[in-house]
Amino acid sequence: MATSLPNILLTGFDPFGGESINPSWEAVRALHGRRIGGHRVVARLLPTEFAASLRLLKAAVRETAPAILLGVGQAGGRERLSIERVAVNLQDARIPDNAGARPIDQPVIPGGPAAYFSNLPVKAMLAALRDRGVPAELSHTAGTYVCNHVAYAMLHLAAKRRGARAGFIHIPYLPAQAARLHGKPSMALEEMVHGLEIALRVAATTRTDLTVSGGAID
Repeated sequence: MATSLPNILLTGFDPFGGESINPSWEAVRALHGRRIGGHRVVARLLPTEFAASLRLLKAAVRETAPAILLGVGQAGGRERLSIERVAVNLQDARIPDNAGARPIDQPVIPGGPAAYFSNLPVKAMLAALRDRGVPAELSHTAGTYVCNHVAYAMLHLAAKRRGARAGFIHIPYLPAQAARLHGKPSMALEEMVHGLEIALRVAATTRTDLTVSGGAID
């Protein structure tokens, strides 16, 4: 594989909240090394920890100099791939992270903007996923836990790198997880991987997003 291709830094998380698996890492690592839209995918595992995830993310950005950063995280209870439009400069943890930290009302980046919008073509990504039959939606909240923490940090780092773009996608539970959780929504790993590949291809090849409604009333 050509080493001169620009990189996509694709990240997933380790298990948290008592789970033994995290679908975000299972899906992300399946795409490691693939060539998508003229880019090379580099997958990295991040810990579900506020401090360590930021430290390792910064190291991965220095190592890979990515043109695109895309974080992927588990959102138990969601039914579809959720393309996040915004990340907020807020840590407000409902449960401790895997290191036992539980920041409340703390910024991700002290002095940073209140929020960042993804500069990926989120509506074009959504349209492509739906056209290919992958359940997907736009989301206006990435939460206030480690996923939002990483999403905000990615956008902050991308803002400092000329031409870099970033975003975040939440994915549902795997069926095996949902079976233990009283029938929570789930999605097969193969469909998640397929959906992420579609989303990455659009992100890598599309600069101007679609001008279509993607808003919400509630």
